[in-house]
Amino acid sequence: MTAVPDILLSDGNRIPQVGLGVLRIDDDQTAGVVQSALELGYRHIDTAAGYRNEGGVGRGLKAFGCQSGPGRTKLWLTTKLRDSEQGYDSALRAFDRQLELLGTDYVDMYMIHWPTPFDWRADQVWRAFHRLRDEGRVRTLGVCNFLPEHLERLHQETGEYPAVDQIELHPSWQQRTVTAFCKEHGIAVQAYSPLARGADLRAGGGRLEKIAQAHSVTPAQVVLRWHIENGTIIIPKSVHRERQAENLDLFGFNLTPEEHAAIDAMDSPVRAGHDPMTYAYA
Repeated sequence: MTAVPDILLSDGNRIPQVGLGVLRIDDDQTAGVVQSALELGYRHIDTAAGYRNEGGVGRGLKAFGCQSGPGRTKLWLTTKLRDSEQGYDSALRAFDRQLELLGTDYVDMYMIHWPTPFDWRADQVWRAFHRLRDEGRVRTLGVCNFLPEHLERLHQETGEYPAVDQIELHPSWQQRTVTAFCKEHGIAVQAYSPLARGADLRAGGGRLEKIAQAHSVTPAQVVLRWHIENGTIIIPKSVHRERQAENLDLFGFNLTPEEHAAIDAMDSPVRAGHDPMTYAYA
């Protein structure tokens, strides 16, 4: 089993730095994907109501024996609130449904999936999140896709920053303003699409291939190692066992300062995903 380091969060909890993301995996396929990852040593699974596969995640946890008991305490499980269910009462009802699908007594992190500035209800959601945390059904409170103005508004209205901000982050979309704000305010950064859905592996004019050859690893491992060295939490997705193993095997080499800087230089103004100012995940 690969020893994955933990990241200490502002609330005192520790999250494994590498997890498995399950976006765009059909529910009936998800159980096998999750079970495979757990067998390989993953102890961090990231899902969402909007992915429509929480039931599959729950079945995968059950097959591995970690829905409850000692196995559950060794697992970090994240899910996210659907945007259409933002609000105080609606968030509480949504969480009950999600927890039943997952088949567990609590989640390690519950997140607001998108900020929806055009229909802001994050302050109401945060009150519901506090109640869930007080009841012991959620350990850590987080957000996804929040920009500095959203984080500041949440703080002004609730007196609290989230422990984690999960954002699209990869070499060609580094979001340096967001990451700098998070660092300044003690918010851990978690990267989804850490490989830009594979697009970044074809970018950089061959520099990733050259770095990979120097370390006898793959270009994907080079990019994921760059994230690790930046202190970013990552949740690469793969349905293939061999690729899952590869994405976890990141701790046997280090990038040189020159190699790290070469990847830094791949930043661009083009994102792979959606704009948080306009998008909602219904």
